[in-house]
Amino acid sequence: MRFATIVLAAVLLAGPAAAQTGGNAILTTTISLGTATPGGGFPLYGNAFAEVMNAADPQMSIAPRNTKGSNENIPLLEKGELDLALVAGEPAYEAFAGIGRAPVRLKILTAIYSNPGMFVVRADSPYKTIRDLVGQPVAFGAKGSGLPILARYVLDGLGLKQDEDFKAVYLDRAGDGPAMVEDGRVAALWGAGIGWPGFAAVASSPSGAHFIAPSADEMTRIRAKHAFLKPLLVPANSYPTQTAPIASLGSWSFVLTREDLPDDVAYRLARTLHGVEAAFCKKLAQACETTASNTVAAAPKAELIHPGVMKYFREIGVVK
Repeated sequence: MRFATIVLAAVLLAGPAAAQTGGNAILTTTISLGTATPGGGFPLYGNAFAEVMNAADPQMSIAPRNTKGSNENIPLLEKGELDLALVAGEPAYEAFAGIGRAPVRLKILTAIYSNPGMFVVRADSPYKTIRDLVGQPVAFGAKGSGLPILARYVLDGLGLKQDEDFKAVYLDRAGDGPAMVEDGRVAALWGAGIGWPGFAAVASSPSGAHFIAPSADEMTRIRAKHAFLKPLLVPANSYPTQTAPIASLGSWSFVLTREDLPDDVAYRLARTLHGVEAAFCKKLAQACETTASNTVAAAPKAELIHPGVMKYFREIGVVK
């Protein structure tokens, strides 16, 4: 009966579709997943997430949907127009803390991957430090994504203002940034993460790439003002010709759920996801960080994790 309860709850709230298998009608639960603009890390991750989850549970259909990114995903979740959505660490932090708005009542389904932030420039660029980029045109990411917010915090910790100290460019599509670096329309592209498509595209281009991250002293200054940013490492060979690890700062991105996603549905999603961690990691390098233990460690507070997910975590011993 528990299985039926899970399916029924999801069907009632997320909408059923009938499939025919061996002459028997099977209800398929459709769950909407907001990602971001094409060419960025969120659509890449969201599509792989849906493929792995749908294959693991044929009676669940996760449907990715391109959006403007984190800043659109949060209100869409609040209005119940999305069931799940990918949200970057900084917008999630501000939403949970009620910075510039009332605190959200959304919940965490899973942490997805860490986001060490940095700039990428052409390998032949004269720019070697963040200070070198002052006054230059810099693409800070898609307009509605979390990347410009991460950049704002990093630069603020250094006494710099994104829109005043740089010729800030905000993209309509995340995938537009690498070509702008290659042809010189911008001096640098800001991004974050391991295996981020924008960085991979610039590093694979004929001109090659050089990465610029805060120095050790700069990271100390930034964290003194914004302690929620964590030291993170981009391992060597995460990108073509990147032979040394890169230390930077950032946070974790999450899959968030709408407030009223039923506990049984969240439990089922968590059980399915963490049952296929190895397959997900094999499909997408970034997904190797999508683990139950990382979710517990990355959540700002344990109570922000969905109760249905916490029930599963207790069963497998990740939390007590």
